[in-house]
Amino acid sequence: MDILLFHSALGPRPAVDAAAQRLRAAGHHVRVPDLYGGQTAGTLEEGLAVKDAIGRDELLRRAVLAAAPYADKGLVYAGFSLGASVAQTLALGDAKARGLLLLHGTSEIAPNASVDGLPVQLHVAEPDPYESDDWLTTWYLTMGRIGADAEVHRYRGAGHLYTDPGLPDYDEEAAERTWRTALGFLDSL
Repeated sequence: MDILLFHSALGPRPAVDAAAQRLRAAGHHVRVPDLYGGQTAGTLEEGLAVKDAIGRDELLRRAVLAAAPYADKGLVYAGFSLGASVAQTLALGDAKARGLLLLHGTSEIAPNASVDGLPVQLHVAEPDPYESDDWLTTWYLTMGRIGADAEVHRYRGAGHLYTDPGLPDYDEEAAERTWRTALGFLDSL
């Protein structure tokens, strides 16, 4: 499977490379675009400042350019938090997308979005300060309305970026369950 994996607002941290290596070890071809041009952040506030300085339109432009050489093959789009938002935006706009793997985040869905059975898997903390229960219910129902085959996995007590061992949010048990489930999802595509 060809996977495009987008980093969080913290930038291309070691945990993103480790995730890519885990996916490669399972037989997948993984590309990890650096949407921040080499910048990383130590805190969410710093990361959001980098994101804001670059701008959402520019981040999406960079993501589209990263996907363009491979999109004809039928990519699986994946991402962490902010990167999940980017991955979702690209997958919903790519008729050849093979799947969407969201870790720690979602995004608004355009009113005119439409997909034909796109497999989607979301992994998110419960509760999550950035993904409220009401938001997730609306997101899930909207994904179904536009034709996606979405499933949501919640991890009670985990922090927002619970798969990143370099952060205080890290939850080893939740992270391992996430990766087992995600790898099964990818194998099914």
